[in-house]
Amino acid sequence: MDAAAALDEIALLLERELANPFKAKAFRRASAAIAGLDAEELSRRIADGSLRRTKGIGDTSYTVIAEAAEGRVPDYLAELRAKLGGGEAESALRRELRGDLHSHTDWSDGTTSLPVMAAAARDAGLEYLVVTDHSPSLRVANGLSAERLETQLDLVEALDTGHGEGDGGLGIRLVPGIEVDILAGGELDQRDELLARLGIVVGSVHSKLRMPAEEMTPRMLRAIAHPRLNVLGHCTGRLVRGSRGTRPQSEFDAHAVFAACAEHGVAVEINSRPEREDPPDELIALALDAGCLFSIDSDAHAPGHFAFLGLGAARAERAGVPAERIVNTWPLERLLDWAGGSAPAGPA
Repeated sequence: MDAAAALDEIALLLERELANPFKAKAFRRASAAIAGLDAEELSRRIADGSLRRTKGIGDTSYTVIAEAAEGRVPDYLAELRAKLGGGEAESALRRELRGDLHSHTDWSDGTTSLPVMAAAARDAGLEYLVVTDHSPSLRVANGLSAERLETQLDLVEALDTGHGEGDGGLGIRLVPGIEVDILAGGELDQRDELLARLGIVVGSVHSKLRMPAEEMTPRMLRAIAHPRLNVLGHCTGRLVRGSRGTRPQSEFDAHAVFAACAEHGVAVEINSRPEREDPPDELIALALDAGCLFSIDSDAHAPGHFAFLGLGAARAERAGVPAERIVNTWPLERLLDWAGGSAPAGPA
């Protein structure tokens, strides 16, 4: 088995089970450390002991490499495969998802580079990926200043110029975006002229989540009315499991919020992360009745997180959300027309 492929698969599986991100990053560092070494050179370095002294390779990753060099599946990888199994069968709705509108890279609090995330999204069967790193006020997540966002925008556009297969591109369309904080007064945490240059703007509440409903509701309504907002991200902010513990959902007038989303053509995100499951099922039903559009997103912070899209799709399917009302089932051209238009774009 190819040693670098074994290390990358281990990292991917660790990310899918939401293991400590430093574990996955350690295996990715080891993969990078042996990149470009052919089988003969790798065997020579194992034999003379120099591989053990190579920066970025620890005891566990060394064992994985050595076992792969012997031509077998490393024990660590075999154990992860057995533990995680083959996963659930992919739903029909998951197969209809063409893109992901909410993802993070190491420009903010993601673990890997933009090209690595793009390749993982492509390998997950997506046609397009929106890069939505955090905005300035979320300092704990290394949110992007206006200047850094402009630099990233140039990078996304440069990488996207060669998106076709066979021409040196990434094989997936990249769209510049942002997950912009909805501030306490309902303002979006980035300059309007810069938001206007982005393909997709996801707005999320990350602070003062326990604000009383009579304050949270107008805060959300003001953000939804902003002409550049396209998607309302993880609207309740709840956490139902995971290493960060649990967190109750924010309180707001859901009828008013979803009516505003329908009026302004803002999609309600079904956040696929297993520790969020946001919105709860009863709020998905309310948004559906209100006539809202939806977006099923991974909120990926690492390559393995694109697997979460299946969880979000399964929830939407159980709730009876039609594929036509899920904006990331649309071709990219239609999506961008909707996102950039001045009028709401409902189902065709």
